Amino acid sequence: MAETRKAGRYIVPVAVAGVAAATIGLVPALAASGDPDLPEITAQQLIEKIAASDTQTLSGTFRISTDLGLPLEGLASGLTSGLGGAAGGSGGSGTADPSQKLTELISGSHTLRVAADGPERQKLTLLDGSDEYSLIHNGDDVWAYDSKSKEVFHEKAPADAGPKDAPKAELPGTPKQLADEVLKAAGDTTSITVDGTAKVAGRDAYQLVIKPKQAGSTVESVKIAVDAANGTPLKFTLASVEGGKPVVDAGFTKVDFSKPAASDFTFKAPEGAKVTEGGAEKAAGEKDGPFDGPLPEGLEEAFGGFGPGAGAGKGDVNVIGEGWTAIAKIDTGAPAPKTDEAPKEIQGLLGSFGDKVTGKFGSGTVFKTKIVNALLTDDGKVYVGAVTKDALVNAANAGK
Repeated sequence: MAETRKAGRYIVPVAVAGVAAATIGLVPALAASGDPDLPEITAQQLIEKIAASDTQTLSGTFRISTDLGLPLEGLASGLTSGLGGAAGGSGGSGTADPSQKLTELISGSHTLRVAADGPERQKLTLLDGSDEYSLIHNGDDVWAYDSKSKEVFHEKAPADAGPKDAPKAELPGTPKQLADEVLKAAGDTTSITVDGTAKVAGRDAYQLVIKPKQAGSTVESVKIAVDAANGTPLKFTLASVEGGKPVVDAGFTKVDFSKPAASDFTFKAPEGAKVTEGGAEKAAGEKDGPFDGPLPEGLEEAFGGFGPGAGAGKGDVNVIGEGWTAIAKIDTGAPAPKTDEAPKEIQGLLGSFGDKVTGKFGSGTVFKTKIVNALLTDDGKVYVGAVTKDALVNAANAGK
Protein backbone atom coordinates (compact mmCIF):
# COMPACT_ATOMS: atom_id res chain seq x y z
CA MET A 1 0.00 0.00 0.00
CA ALA A 2 2.91 2.35 0.79
CA GLU A 3 4.29 1.87 -2.73
CA THR A 4 0.85 2.51 -4.21
CA ARG A 5 0.49 5.76 -2.28
CA LYS A 6 4.02 6.81 -3.25
CA ALA A 7 3.30 6.19 -6.91
CA GLY A 8 0.02 8.01 -6.55
CA ARG A 9 1.79 11.29 -5.77
CA TYR A 10 3.30 11.27 -9.25
CA ILE A 11 -0.06 11.03 -10.97
CA VAL A 12 -0.32 14.82 -10.64
CA PRO A 13 1.50 15.79 -13.86
CA VAL A 14 0.16 12.74 -15.66
CA ALA A 15 -3.39 13.68 -14.69
CA VAL A 16 -2.86 17.30 -15.71
CA ALA A 17 -1.66 16.31 -19.17
CA GLY A 18 -4.12 13.45 -19.57
CA VAL A 19 -7.21 15.35 -18.51
CA ALA A 20 -6.23 18.33 -20.65
CA ALA A 21 -5.65 16.09 -23.65
CA ALA A 22 -8.99 14.37 -23.10
CA THR A 23 -10.77 17.71 -23.33
CA ILE A 24 -9.89 17.86 -26.98
CA GLY A 25 -13.10 16.83 -28.75
CA LEU A 26 -13.08 13.84 -31.06
CA VAL A 27 -15.18 13.74 -34.21
CA PRO A 28 -15.63 11.93 -37.42
CA ALA A 29 -12.28 12.04 -41.05
CA LEU A 30 -10.92 11.55 -44.54
CA ALA A 31 -11.96 13.64 -47.50
CA ALA A 32 -12.35 12.35 -51.03
CA SER A 33 -10.40 14.02 -53.82
CA GLY A 34 -11.84 16.62 -56.18
CA ASP A 35 -12.76 20.22 -55.42
CA PRO A 36 -16.35 21.00 -56.49
CA ASP A 37 -17.27 24.28 -58.17
CA LEU A 38 -19.67 25.96 -55.74
CA PRO A 39 -21.16 29.46 -55.49
CA GLU A 40 -19.03 31.93 -53.53
CA ILE A 41 -19.89 32.33 -49.86
CA THR A 42 -18.52 34.55 -47.09
CA ALA A 43 -17.26 33.28 -43.76
CA GLN A 44 -20.19 34.91 -41.98
CA GLN A 45 -22.67 33.25 -44.34
CA LEU A 46 -21.03 29.88 -43.82
CA ILE A 47 -21.10 30.26 -40.04
CA GLU A 48 -24.79 31.11 -40.25
CA LYS A 49 -25.32 28.05 -42.46
CA ILE A 50 -23.75 25.86 -39.81
CA ALA A 51 -25.84 27.48 -37.07
CA ALA A 52 -29.02 26.95 -39.07
CA SER A 53 -28.26 23.31 -39.77
CA ASP A 54 -30.81 21.03 -38.15
CA THR A 55 -29.74 17.58 -39.25
CA GLN A 56 -31.75 15.08 -37.19
CA THR A 57 -31.11 11.84 -39.06
CA LEU A 58 -28.00 10.32 -40.54
CA SER A 59 -25.98 7.14 -40.76
CA GLY A 60 -22.50 6.49 -42.01
CA THR A 61 -18.90 5.61 -41.34
CA PHE A 62 -16.11 7.86 -40.17
CA ARG A 63 -12.44 7.76 -39.28
CA ILE A 64 -10.83 9.37 -36.26
CA SER A 65 -7.06 9.92 -36.15
CA THR A 66 -5.45 11.67 -33.20
CA ASP A 67 -1.82 12.56 -32.54
CA LEU A 68 -1.41 14.44 -29.28
CA GLY A 69 2.35 14.04 -29.14
CA LEU A 70 1.91 12.19 -25.85
CA PRO A 71 3.28 8.70 -25.14
CA LEU A 72 -0.17 7.35 -24.29
CA GLU A 73 0.75 3.65 -24.44
CA GLY A 74 3.64 4.24 -22.08
CA LEU A 75 1.39 6.40 -19.94
CA ALA A 76 -1.15 3.63 -19.48
CA SER A 77 1.40 0.91 -18.78
CA GLY A 78 3.38 3.17 -16.45
CA LEU A 79 0.33 4.04 -14.40
CA THR A 80 -0.81 0.44 -14.14
CA SER A 81 2.65 -0.71 -13.11
CA GLY A 82 3.24 2.17 -10.71
CA LEU A 83 -0.10 1.70 -8.99
CA GLY A 84 0.29 -2.03 -8.67
CA GLY A 85 -2.71 -2.67 -10.89
CA ALA A 86 -5.01 -0.74 -8.58
CA ALA A 87 -6.64 1.00 -11.50
CA GLY A 88 -8.08 -2.08 -13.03
CA GLY A 89 -5.95 -5.12 -12.35
CA SER A 90 -3.32 -6.81 -14.45
CA GLY A 91 -5.76 -7.91 -17.05
CA GLY A 92 -7.64 -4.63 -17.43
CA SER A 93 -11.19 -3.90 -16.36
CA GLY A 94 -12.87 -5.62 -19.32
CA THR A 95 -15.83 -3.33 -18.75
CA ALA A 96 -18.35 -2.09 -21.30
CA ASP A 97 -18.85 1.17 -19.38
CA PRO A 98 -18.64 4.00 -21.97
CA SER A 99 -16.74 6.29 -19.59
CA GLN A 100 -13.83 3.84 -19.72
CA LYS A 101 -14.10 2.26 -23.15
CA LEU A 102 -14.27 5.43 -25.21
CA THR A 103 -10.97 6.73 -23.80
CA GLU A 104 -9.37 4.54 -26.49
CA LEU A 105 -10.32 7.23 -28.99
CA ILE A 106 -7.76 9.72 -27.67
CA SER A 107 -4.91 8.00 -29.53
CA GLY A 108 -4.29 6.31 -32.87
CA SER A 109 -6.74 5.78 -35.71
CA HIS A 110 -10.19 4.27 -35.39
CA THR A 111 -13.11 3.42 -37.65
CA LEU A 112 -16.64 3.95 -36.39
CA ARG A 113 -20.18 3.46 -37.64
CA VAL A 114 -22.79 5.95 -36.54
CA ALA A 115 -26.56 6.31 -36.81
CA ALA A 116 -28.88 8.99 -35.43
CA ASP A 117 -32.62 9.56 -35.43
CA GLY A 118 -33.24 12.76 -33.51
CA PRO A 119 -32.27 13.40 -29.87
CA GLU A 120 -33.79 10.16 -28.57
CA ARG A 121 -31.95 7.57 -30.68
CA GLN A 122 -28.26 7.30 -31.52
CA LYS A 123 -25.87 4.44 -32.07
CA LEU A 124 -22.10 4.35 -32.36
CA THR A 125 -20.02 1.26 -33.08
CA LEU A 126 -16.25 1.23 -32.63
CA LEU A 127 -14.62 -1.32 -34.93
CA ASP A 128 -11.38 -2.96 -33.77
CA GLY A 129 -10.47 -5.79 -36.07
CA SER A 130 -13.04 -8.55 -35.62
CA ASP A 131 -14.20 -7.03 -32.30
CA GLU A 132 -16.88 -4.38 -31.95
CA TYR A 133 -17.95 -2.04 -29.20
CA SER A 134 -21.45 -0.59 -29.57
CA LEU A 135 -23.08 2.26 -27.67
CA ILE A 136 -26.84 2.65 -28.16
CA HIS A 137 -29.15 5.37 -26.83
CA ASN A 138 -32.82 4.57 -27.36
CA GLY A 139 -35.30 6.67 -25.39
CA ASP A 140 -34.76 6.11 -21.67
CA ASP A 141 -32.18 3.37 -22.20
CA VAL A 142 -28.45 3.48 -22.81
CA TRP A 143 -26.83 0.17 -23.75
CA ALA A 144 -23.18 -0.62 -24.39
CA TYR A 145 -21.84 -3.98 -25.57
CA ASP A 146 -18.23 -5.14 -25.86
CA SER A 147 -18.04 -8.20 -28.12
CA LYS A 148 -14.50 -9.00 -26.96
CA SER A 149 -15.31 -9.32 -23.25
CA LYS A 150 -18.97 -10.19 -23.89
CA GLU A 151 -19.97 -7.62 -21.29
CA VAL A 152 -23.00 -5.32 -21.36
CA PHE A 153 -23.49 -1.97 -19.65
CA HIS A 154 -27.06 -0.67 -19.16
CA GLU A 155 -28.46 2.48 -17.65
CA LYS A 156 -32.12 3.46 -17.44
CA ALA A 157 -33.82 6.64 -16.33
CA PRO A 158 -36.09 6.42 -13.24
CA ALA A 159 -39.71 5.54 -14.00
CA ASP A 160 -40.90 9.03 -12.98
CA ALA A 161 -38.20 10.88 -14.91
CA GLY A 162 -39.07 13.26 -17.70
CA PRO A 163 -37.30 13.42 -21.08
CA LYS A 164 -34.72 15.85 -19.72
CA ASP A 165 -33.74 13.28 -17.08
CA ALA A 166 -33.06 10.46 -19.53
CA PRO A 167 -29.47 9.19 -19.38
CA LYS A 168 -27.22 10.72 -21.98
CA ALA A 169 -25.03 8.50 -24.13
CA GLU A 170 -21.46 9.70 -23.74
CA LEU A 171 -20.77 9.77 -27.45
CA PRO A 172 -17.78 11.64 -28.83
CA GLY A 173 -18.65 15.13 -30.04
CA THR A 174 -20.28 15.28 -33.43
CA PRO A 175 -18.72 17.49 -36.10
CA LYS A 176 -21.42 20.09 -35.50
CA GLN A 177 -20.78 20.16 -31.76
CA LEU A 178 -17.08 20.64 -32.34
CA ALA A 179 -17.71 23.34 -34.91
CA ASP A 180 -20.06 25.16 -32.54
CA GLU A 181 -17.46 25.12 -29.76
CA VAL A 182 -14.73 26.45 -32.04
CA LEU A 183 -16.96 29.16 -33.46
CA LYS A 184 -17.67 30.43 -29.95
CA ALA A 185 -14.07 31.66 -29.93
CA ALA A 186 -14.73 33.94 -32.92
CA GLY A 187 -13.93 37.55 -32.19
CA ASP A 188 -10.98 39.93 -32.03
CA THR A 189 -8.61 37.05 -31.28
CA THR A 190 -9.69 34.92 -34.25
CA SER A 191 -9.40 34.96 -38.05
CA ILE A 192 -12.16 33.11 -39.91
CA THR A 193 -12.08 32.65 -43.68
CA VAL A 194 -13.48 30.40 -46.39
CA ASP A 195 -10.66 28.57 -48.18
CA GLY A 196 -12.06 26.83 -51.22
CA THR A 197 -14.14 23.69 -51.47
CA ALA A 198 -13.71 19.95 -50.97
CA LYS A 199 -15.38 16.61 -51.57
CA VAL A 200 -16.04 14.76 -48.31
CA ALA A 201 -17.74 11.36 -48.25
CA GLY A 202 -19.13 12.09 -51.72
CA ARG A 203 -20.67 15.40 -50.58
CA ASP A 204 -19.84 18.91 -51.85
CA ALA A 205 -18.42 21.01 -49.03
CA TYR A 206 -16.99 24.42 -48.24
CA GLN A 207 -13.75 24.71 -46.24
CA LEU A 208 -13.96 27.00 -43.21
CA VAL A 209 -10.53 27.94 -41.78
CA ILE A 210 -10.16 29.33 -38.26
CA LYS A 211 -6.81 30.67 -37.02
CA PRO A 212 -5.66 32.46 -33.86
CA LYS A 213 -4.50 36.03 -34.30
CA GLN A 214 -2.60 35.94 -31.01
CA ALA A 215 1.02 34.84 -30.71
CA GLY A 216 1.75 32.09 -28.22
CA SER A 217 -1.06 29.67 -29.06
CA THR A 218 -0.21 26.06 -29.92
CA VAL A 219 -3.11 25.98 -32.40
CA GLU A 220 -2.04 26.58 -36.00
CA SER A 221 -5.51 26.24 -37.48
CA VAL A 222 -8.88 24.55 -37.30
CA LYS A 223 -10.44 23.48 -40.60
CA ILE A 224 -14.08 22.46 -40.90
CA ALA A 225 -15.57 21.02 -44.08
CA VAL A 226 -19.24 22.10 -44.21
CA ASP A 227 -21.87 20.33 -46.33
CA ALA A 228 -22.84 22.81 -49.05
CA ALA A 229 -26.44 21.57 -49.14
CA ASN A 230 -27.46 21.34 -45.47
CA GLY A 231 -24.70 23.04 -43.46
CA THR A 232 -23.69 19.92 -41.53
CA PRO A 233 -19.97 19.82 -40.63
CA LEU A 234 -18.49 16.71 -42.26
CA LYS A 235 -14.81 16.93 -41.41
CA PHE A 236 -12.76 18.53 -38.64
CA THR A 237 -8.98 19.02 -38.63
CA LEU A 238 -7.02 20.55 -35.76
CA ALA A 239 -3.39 21.39 -36.58
CA SER A 240 -0.59 22.32 -34.17
CA VAL A 241 2.10 24.97 -34.69
CA GLU A 242 4.56 22.09 -34.27
CA GLY A 243 3.53 20.79 -37.70
CA GLY A 244 3.49 17.12 -38.61
CA LYS A 245 0.30 15.09 -38.43
CA PRO A 246 -2.86 16.91 -37.33
CA VAL A 247 -3.71 16.66 -33.65
CA VAL A 248 -7.22 15.61 -34.69
CA ASP A 249 -8.18 14.60 -38.23
CA ALA A 250 -11.72 13.34 -38.21
CA GLY A 251 -14.46 13.10 -40.77
CA PHE A 252 -17.04 11.01 -42.52
CA THR A 253 -15.95 8.56 -45.19
CA LYS A 254 -19.58 7.69 -45.94
CA VAL A 255 -22.75 9.51 -44.91
CA ASP A 256 -26.48 9.24 -45.62
CA PHE A 257 -28.94 11.79 -44.23
CA SER A 258 -32.03 9.61 -44.60
CA LYS A 259 -33.82 8.17 -41.55
CA PRO A 260 -32.18 4.98 -40.20
CA ALA A 261 -34.31 1.90 -39.56
CA ALA A 262 -35.83 1.66 -36.07
CA SER A 263 -34.18 -1.76 -35.69
CA ASP A 264 -30.76 -0.06 -35.72
CA PHE A 265 -31.43 1.18 -32.19
CA THR A 266 -32.85 -1.97 -30.61
CA PHE A 267 -30.64 -4.08 -28.36
CA LYS A 268 -31.00 -7.33 -26.46
CA ALA A 269 -28.22 -8.62 -24.26
CA PRO A 270 -26.71 -11.82 -25.74
CA GLU A 271 -27.34 -14.98 -23.77
CA GLY A 272 -24.70 -15.50 -21.13
CA ALA A 273 -23.40 -11.93 -21.28
CA LYS A 274 -22.53 -10.19 -18.01
CA VAL A 275 -24.83 -7.16 -17.58
CA THR A 276 -23.79 -4.25 -15.36
CA GLU A 277 -26.50 -1.80 -14.36
CA GLY A 278 -25.23 1.78 -14.19
CA GLY A 279 -28.01 2.82 -11.82
CA ALA A 280 -27.02 0.08 -9.40
CA GLU A 281 -23.43 1.33 -9.40
CA LYS A 282 -24.55 4.86 -8.55
CA ALA A 283 -26.86 3.58 -5.80
CA ALA A 284 -23.86 1.84 -4.27
CA GLY A 285 -21.98 5.15 -4.20
CA GLU A 286 -19.65 4.53 -7.13
CA LYS A 287 -18.39 7.55 -9.05
CA ASP A 288 -19.84 8.56 -12.39
CA GLY A 289 -16.48 9.05 -14.10
CA PRO A 290 -12.75 8.84 -13.51
CA PHE A 291 -12.57 12.26 -11.80
CA ASP A 292 -16.01 12.49 -10.12
CA GLY A 293 -16.60 11.93 -6.42
CA PRO A 294 -13.96 10.97 -3.82
CA LEU A 295 -10.55 10.14 -5.22
CA PRO A 296 -8.98 6.69 -4.67
CA GLU A 297 -6.57 6.39 -1.78
CA GLY A 298 -3.31 8.10 -2.66
CA LEU A 299 -4.76 10.29 -5.42
CA GLU A 300 -6.20 12.92 -3.06
CA GLU A 301 -2.67 13.55 -1.84
CA ALA A 302 -1.42 13.49 -5.42
CA PHE A 303 -3.82 16.21 -6.47
CA GLY A 304 -2.64 18.33 -3.57
CA GLY A 305 -6.18 19.12 -2.50
CA PHE A 306 -7.45 20.52 -5.80
CA GLY A 307 -9.23 17.40 -6.89
CA PRO A 308 -12.94 16.60 -6.40
CA GLY A 309 -14.01 17.20 -2.82
CA ALA A 310 -11.15 19.63 -2.18
CA GLY A 311 -11.61 22.15 0.60
CA ALA A 312 -12.39 25.77 -0.12
CA GLY A 313 -9.38 27.97 -0.83
CA LYS A 314 -7.34 25.27 -2.54
CA GLY A 315 -7.72 24.40 -6.17
CA ASP A 316 -9.46 27.63 -7.17
CA VAL A 317 -9.00 28.20 -10.89
CA ASN A 318 -7.95 31.65 -12.10
CA VAL A 319 -7.98 32.39 -15.82
CA ILE A 320 -5.14 34.52 -17.14
CA GLY A 321 -5.59 36.19 -20.53
CA GLU A 322 -8.31 35.52 -23.07
CA GLY A 323 -9.08 33.83 -26.34
CA TRP A 324 -6.64 31.29 -27.71
CA THR A 325 -3.91 32.18 -25.20
CA ALA A 326 -5.97 31.90 -22.02
CA ILE A 327 -4.15 30.07 -19.23
CA ALA A 328 -5.77 28.40 -16.21
CA LYS A 329 -3.84 28.79 -12.97
CA ILE A 330 -4.43 26.41 -10.07
CA ASP A 331 -2.72 26.65 -6.69
CA THR A 332 -2.64 23.14 -5.23
CA GLY A 333 -1.44 24.37 -1.86
CA ALA A 334 1.23 21.67 -1.67
CA PRO A 335 4.79 21.35 -3.01
CA ALA A 336 5.17 19.24 -6.15
CA PRO A 337 6.57 15.73 -5.65
CA LYS A 338 10.21 15.20 -6.57
CA THR A 339 10.58 13.22 -9.77
CA ASP A 340 13.77 11.47 -8.63
CA GLU A 341 11.84 9.95 -5.73
CA ALA A 342 9.21 8.41 -7.98
CA PRO A 343 9.18 4.72 -8.98
CA LYS A 344 11.40 4.02 -12.00
CA GLU A 345 8.42 3.41 -14.30
CA ILE A 346 6.98 6.83 -13.43
CA GLN A 347 10.36 8.58 -13.71
CA GLY A 348 10.81 7.35 -17.27
CA LEU A 349 7.28 8.34 -18.18
CA LEU A 350 7.58 11.87 -16.79
CA GLY A 351 10.97 12.33 -18.42
CA SER A 352 9.58 11.42 -21.84
CA PHE A 353 7.21 14.38 -22.01
CA GLY A 354 8.43 16.79 -19.31
CA ASP A 355 10.97 19.66 -19.57
CA LYS A 356 12.58 21.24 -16.52
CA VAL A 357 12.29 25.04 -16.58
CA THR A 358 13.41 27.90 -14.33
CA GLY A 359 12.52 31.58 -14.04
CA LYS A 360 11.61 34.34 -11.61
CA PHE A 361 8.93 32.01 -10.26
CA GLY A 362 11.52 29.43 -9.25
CA SER A 363 11.64 26.06 -10.98
CA GLY A 364 9.22 23.51 -12.31
CA THR A 365 8.39 21.11 -15.11
CA VAL A 366 6.46 21.70 -18.33
CA PHE A 367 4.50 18.66 -19.48
CA LYS A 368 3.92 18.75 -23.22
CA THR A 369 1.40 17.64 -25.78
CA LYS A 370 1.10 19.03 -29.29
CA ILE A 371 -1.80 21.23 -28.28
CA VAL A 372 -2.12 21.51 -24.47
CA ASN A 373 0.85 22.24 -22.22
CA ALA A 374 1.01 22.41 -18.43
CA LEU A 375 3.61 23.92 -16.09
CA LEU A 376 3.80 22.39 -12.61
CA THR A 377 5.98 24.57 -10.38
CA ASP A 378 7.96 23.09 -7.53
CA ASP A 379 5.88 25.09 -5.04
CA GLY A 380 2.66 23.46 -6.26
CA LYS A 381 1.16 25.87 -8.77
CA VAL A 382 -0.22 24.62 -12.10
CA TYR A 383 -0.50 26.69 -15.29
CA VAL A 384 -2.27 24.96 -18.17
CA GLY A 385 -3.52 26.00 -21.60
CA ALA A 386 -3.26 25.58 -25.36
CA VAL A 387 -0.18 27.79 -25.30
CA THR A 388 3.56 27.42 -25.79
CA LYS A 389 6.04 26.61 -23.05
CA ASP A 390 7.34 30.20 -23.11
CA ALA A 391 3.82 31.54 -22.56
CA LEU A 392 3.41 29.36 -19.46
CA VAL A 393 6.79 30.43 -18.07
CA ASN A 394 5.97 34.11 -18.70
CA ALA A 395 2.67 33.74 -16.86
CA ALA A 396 4.40 32.11 -13.90
CA ASN A 397 7.11 34.83 -13.90
CA ALA A 398 4.43 37.51 -13.81
CA GLY A 399 3.21 35.97 -10.56
CA LYS A 400 -0.40 36.24 -11.63
